[in-house]
Amino acid sequence: MANTYSKIYLHFVFAVQNRMSLITPTWQNDLYKYMAGIISKNEHKAYCINGMPDHVHALVSMNPKQSPSDLMHDLKRSSSLWINDNKLVIGRFSWQEGFGVFSYGNSQIPKIAKYIETQQEHHPKHTFIEEYKGFLKIFDIEYDERYIYKEIE
Repeated sequence: MANTYSKIYLHFVFAVQNRMSLITPTWQNDLYKYMAGIISKNEHKAYCINGMPDHVHALVSMNPKQSPSDLMHDLKRSSSLWINDNKLVIGRFSWQEGFGVFSYGNSQIPKIAKYIETQQEHHPKHTFIEEYKGFLKIFDIEYDERYIYKEIE
């Protein structure tokens, strides 16, 4: 795309199927590196990826040639295959359907990157559901409780 210039920052949030805490410290960094490779392969830039055992945050500078939904489809599909092929969990690993995506301006990137990098520090104070609903509230996104990430029953 000659003469097309953009800087589109998106913050993705997605969870493990049934919000199970399956992402372990022994392989989470390898997972994040693998995800960064998928993002790069799709001609985007991963600024930071981090999360907790039950969910992941990714801050990405998007190339406008691909939609956020298409990137997430590829990221979730490829990373699930990688986890399963490497037998990193007992049984079959999958991501929960759906995701959150939130946009930020250039001046906000250092703050949101620090937020993602310090996931382990603030999650003892707030659950994933509280965090996720907080993003929906901040961005004034209406949602249906039936389709929000559910607590494990």
